[in-house]
Amino acid sequence: VQLQASGGGLVQVGGSLRLSCAVSGSIFRLHTMGWYRQPPGKQRELAALISSTGSTNYADSVKGRFTISRDNAKKTVYLQMNSLKPEDTAVYLCNAELHIATTERTIALDEWGQGTQVTVSS
Repeated sequence: VQLQASGGGLVQVGGSLRLSCAVSGSIFRLHTMGWYRQPPGKQRELAALISSTGSTNYADSVKGRFTISRDNAKKTVYLQMNSLKPEDTAVYLCNAELHIATTERTIALDEWGQGTQVTVSS
């Protein structure tokens, strides 16, 4: 199982970016997916989560500006980021909680993508 993130880049203050993260491999069930971010010199923090049924949860710092969504058929999660600020500059990492199936049982995994850089210039 692999997560491939894309869509980061350099954008000016007030601009927008859309991140995508596709899950590849044989999956039995895909559960909560999310985006985390790690600003330079800081700890990793949650940006947004979306459950398998579409319920969402956002960090206070991104509420009203970021929108998380998912396409279960494509096993992809998106993060639409609008009204970007310099403090949104970070490496953005996608995460997926999922189950894979073996011949004997299912196994729960917590997988991470490789991260994509978002830089907001003032």
